[in-house]
Amino acid sequence: MYSVLINRDAQKYVDSLTEKSRRLVKKKLEMLKDNPHPGRADKKKLQLQNYDLFRMHVSRSYTIFYRIYEVEKTVKILDIMTIEEAHKMYGML
Repeated sequence: MYSVLINRDAQKYVDSLTEKSRRLVKKKLEMLKDNPHPGRADKKKLQLQNYDLFRMHVSRSYTIFYRIYEVEKTVKILDIMTIEEAHKMYGML
């Protein structure tokens, strides 16, 4: 099992969501504890120049960006945003 750590800004974003959206995001974050690796359509590994970044869709509304640290068995949530914002910021990752 992995521990999930959430960046302060990502946590503020989650806290600002409606109750229903917050519940959906938290459910997906809980799923990362058991298996953060891609394998389902909602998770994808993104190859960046210096490290691997992962993204996971929440419904068709939000995108969670995270890194996996295998030695520490930790998942670090770097950013959470709407899918539209993610496409603008990161391109069609």
